[in-house]
Amino acid sequence: MSERSGWGVDNLPYGVFSCPGQAPRVGVRYGDKVLDLAPALHDEVFAAPALNPFMARGRAAWHDTRALIQNKLTSDLSVTERHLIPLSRVELHLPFEVADYVDFYCSLDHASNIGKIFRPGSEPLLPNWRHLPVGYHGRSGTIVRSGTPVRRPQGQLKAGVFGPCEKLDIEAELGFVVGVPTAMGSPAGAFEEHVFGVTLVNDWSARDIQAWEYVPLGPFLAKSFATSISPWITPLEALPRIPGRAQDPEPASYLRRQGDWGLDITLEVLLNGEVVARPPYSSMYWTPDQMLAHMTVNGASLRTGDLFASGTISGPEREERGSLIELTWNGTDPIKLSGGETRSFLQDGDTVTIRATAGALTLGEVSGTVG
Repeated sequence: MSERSGWGVDNLPYGVFSCPGQAPRVGVRYGDKVLDLAPALHDEVFAAPALNPFMARGRAAWHDTRALIQNKLTSDLSVTERHLIPLSRVELHLPFEVADYVDFYCSLDHASNIGKIFRPGSEPLLPNWRHLPVGYHGRSGTIVRSGTPVRRPQGQLKAGVFGPCEKLDIEAELGFVVGVPTAMGSPAGAFEEHVFGVTLVNDWSARDIQAWEYVPLGPFLAKSFATSISPWITPLEALPRIPGRAQDPEPASYLRRQGDWGLDITLEVLLNGEVVARPPYSSMYWTPDQMLAHMTVNGASLRTGDLFASGTISGPEREERGSLIELTWNGTDPIKLSGGETRSFLQDGDTVTIRATAGALTLGEVSGTVG
């Protein structure tokens, strides 16, 4: 049952859970249960209320622990069974303490669509876009667990106009969670030596606030009010890898790929339970190893718990666009829902859920309702 559901021994995502009256601790999901790792593995690092202490142990420990869990679940289930707790009996928490947060802009199709919307008749991409993965520093303090209500932000909409956002949007993204830090002044080493795993991200966006504020320094209040992530972190080792998208021109030497870090992941965006888009991560232009290299080439340090996200994932087809601003072409072509309603941007009470699969694996989901 576990294998067919996408939550079998080839997956085993990590999360933080608690039972009623007990403190949060680390577990892995297996089928419709969570394995309580501290007693199952006799390792108190998993009694912590966040993944950070375990992630800081590094790649060899990640690999060995994963192999140990797989072995126990396949050949020693009589021992581990008493430590498997039904998900219906637990509460899930933010899986790690977020240190820093960086959001990138790595989809060629998304960046091209945004350029066409806001600069019609001009070259959609700005001159730097094919030469480096564009990004900005976000706000780690407003990263929230899936299921946390999202309050509609207020801000300046244009000169002399202040009020609630009227163009509330989502961005379907993939987030990368850093385990092993670096010293300030030292660029990161190999991607797989630093990044522990991935999580689904919805980087909520206030498009009208952003349009007014972003020149000349970029996103600020339009992006800092809420970023939702899944409660599950899928280990990097579990993911099916493919070659990254071809790049032209050839990137600078520090950005040249050292392996296949394209990822065969397909997302689904649901609005009030109805699928409105299926963005393919395989279409992304900049790969996560390039994001990490660019993020640290100037000597910026990594910390355990850093999160960097891909930016909106969009493919070349309309049904593959990972944001409402693209799906509705900035509101000029609203989405028609099956019940007869239409949406240009989000209304109060709307629920957005992003879920994903990677081959036979289920990556979970991230969900939020506009309050």
